[in-house]
Amino acid sequence: MFLCFWLALVAFIPATLSINPGVKVKLTEKGLEYGRQLGMLSIQKKLKTIKVPDISGTQSVSPIGKVQYSLSNMQIVNVGLPKSAMDLVPGTGVKLSISNAFFSLHGNWRVKYLRVIKDHGSFDLDVNGVTITTSIAVKSDETGRPTVSSVSCQAAVGSASIKFHGGASWLYNLFKSFVDKGLRNALEKQMCPQVADAVSELNPQLKTLNVVAQVDKYAEIEYSMVSSPAVSNSSIDFSLKGVFYNIGKHQEPPFSPAAFTLPPQINDMLYIGVSAFTTNSAAFVYNKAGALSLYITDDMIPQSSPIRLNTRTFGAFIPQIAKRFPGLMMKLLVKTMKSPVVTFEPDNVTVQATGTVTAYAIQPNATLSPLFVLNLETSVSARVFVSGMRLAGAVTLNKMDLTLGISYVGEFQVRSLDSILQMVLKVVVLPKLNVQLAKGYPLPTFGKMKLVNTQLKVLKDYMLIGTDVQFMG
Repeated sequence: MFLCFWLALVAFIPATLSINPGVKVKLTEKGLEYGRQLGMLSIQKKLKTIKVPDISGTQSVSPIGKVQYSLSNMQIVNVGLPKSAMDLVPGTGVKLSISNAFFSLHGNWRVKYLRVIKDHGSFDLDVNGVTITTSIAVKSDETGRPTVSSVSCQAAVGSASIKFHGGASWLYNLFKSFVDKGLRNALEKQMCPQVADAVSELNPQLKTLNVVAQVDKYAEIEYSMVSSPAVSNSSIDFSLKGVFYNIGKHQEPPFSPAAFTLPPQINDMLYIGVSAFTTNSAAFVYNKAGALSLYITDDMIPQSSPIRLNTRTFGAFIPQIAKRFPGLMMKLLVKTMKSPVVTFEPDNVTVQATGTVTAYAIQPNATLSPLFVLNLETSVSARVFVSGMRLAGAVTLNKMDLTLGISYVGEFQVRSLDSILQMVLKVVVLPKLNVQLAKGYPLPTFGKMKLVNTQLKVLKDYMLIGTDVQFMG
């Protein structure tokens, strides 16, 4: 299954010109080794299904003369693949080599000689020194999904030992060298097609790769490749688009990804680099969708708080509110005015957001009377973590600056509202935001893939996830 994963990534080579990726993935030799182990189990099962055709012929055996023989109902009872290797071929792809493999077969024999004498029995065949070498090509189909195929394959049998049981077994032993050759040839012709079938059977699994993964009702993220994979002697590096879009409307963000390079680490199977571009494209999408706005009412304020969203509380700071709108409840609208900006520095993720806070008095007939509009500049720190197969986060407030935008109740000191608005951000806005951030968004994956021993480190302009991988089922 893991072999499927990296082969799938190789396949996403678009016809468009290359651009800088938002996400990079590095498959190390450790990851390739895990893929080889899983792949060999699949190939071993496939080789056990080889159907060896019946063999028959006539052979002159001294002193009897011509002997008619047939071998039938041959079945493979055991396949051993004790040694195999998967090698990266820089600039091209991968080569799988199997050596010192062995087969055990069981079948029936039948013989006729001297025109009238017939006999039959069984036999066992041990084949040793089997070698198979195959090269795997990865392409994209018409939908941009990956397909894989074996483009070249060589198979050879080193030696075969046959033993006959029952009847005139001594007779077969006289010409078993001819039978050995026929069985070896039959096996050699069958091995490469079975390996090719095993590779082709990966394709349905490869189609599960989340090239476009839905995040929620607002957004989806695209993981198609923006350039061909870079294959070296020690790893395969993949460049993925890594951009958020509004669902059903793929509008490119008004900024481009900057180039970044993954460090030469090899201790984990897989490394995923997520750039600030990717997270900023998410901010662009959610702001454009109007998702970064929130109406706040008094029932959202903890009951234990002495600060209430009513004209009495605010009237203590802005007397005109209490005079003109006595005894009314209030509502606040907090929303962003432009896309927040996410920056990555070593061990630090910061989000800068520009927005407004609009205060309303709620009239007895439920109509809203505007009181004032404040300009809001906030800075929050983000903690980012991997949860299952998703990248999630949580934010805390660093600082907040308020300035007056519009007042409908005369002049007042904006700073007098700092404590109220800071409380509203800390106990209402950020907790609700963190509920959504904790849900996270999907990382590139396919099938029943699971990340284990995962670590995340924030670096300059990107986050680096180092992880091992398991495939379940």
